[in-house]
Amino acid sequence: MDIYHEEHGSAQGRPVLLIHGALSGIGTSFGAILPLLARTRRVIAVELQAHGRTPDIDRPFTVEDFAADVVELLDRLGIATADVFGWSMGAAVALRLGTDHAGRVGRLVLASVSFDDAGLHPGLLDGIQDLRPEHLYGSELHDEYLRTAPDPAGFATLVTKMKVLDANLPRWTAAQIRALAAPVLLVLGDSDIVRPEHAVEMFRLLGGGVAGDLTGLPACRLAVLPGTTHTGVPQRAEWLAAMIDEFLDEGVPARAAPRLPDRARDRGPASVSGGKAR
Repeated sequence: MDIYHEEHGSAQGRPVLLIHGALSGIGTSFGAILPLLARTRRVIAVELQAHGRTPDIDRPFTVEDFAADVVELLDRLGIATADVFGWSMGAAVALRLGTDHAGRVGRLVLASVSFDDAGLHPGLLDGIQDLRPEHLYGSELHDEYLRTAPDPAGFATLVTKMKVLDANLPRWTAAQIRALAAPVLLVLGDSDIVRPEHAVEMFRLLGGGVAGDLTGLPACRLAVLPGTTHTGVPQRAEWLAAMIDEFLDEGVPARAAPRLPDRARDRGPASVSGGKAR
């Protein structure tokens, strides 16, 4: 499979890998925040099987396979360890990287993720099996797919495979969450598809919910974005970029910014490259 990825920003320092949501791509998931993160770090954005510019293959969707694909991409790029920022389905893939491929991740930013079915609002997916591709025609997701997919006629297959994944959501035990080695920043909209109580439960499993003035701050963090729905989370770019930059830089020695040649400064701080890793 040709796995599409883009690289933005500086080549210095540990990279951060962005993993998009279901039926989405780099643009619809990270179009607002990617340029902000790329101001100071190396950003690698990936598009998973059948999403965006990455073609489909004869394989069902599973979070485990998606995580393995990401590890393969890191291998092809010669990257031993990366921080990971995932939203929605991408956050589940990032969480699977943290539990099943712990040596490949540094810090995890998990936006809108649940670790079991009870994390979602009751009845949220009751009608998902009735979703038809034409219900999404004219949406931002469908428009992006038509612009970028190698086979624009494959949208119906993408929706069908996604419904199967939604009917078999990934699960983790409390012990697996508690055993995560990577520091985690949990992000949630206050009107998200994930229940706020579930996010707090996960935060506590990670070592949060303590009196920090007495015990010191835990390695994990919890951010609840006010007035924010599930699809609104990636649009809170200014809020998220500040929190993510601080979190990812925690414990990393400060370094002087490289002085760019005059012509490079004129082009701005972010550069972009993209391609398919084979």
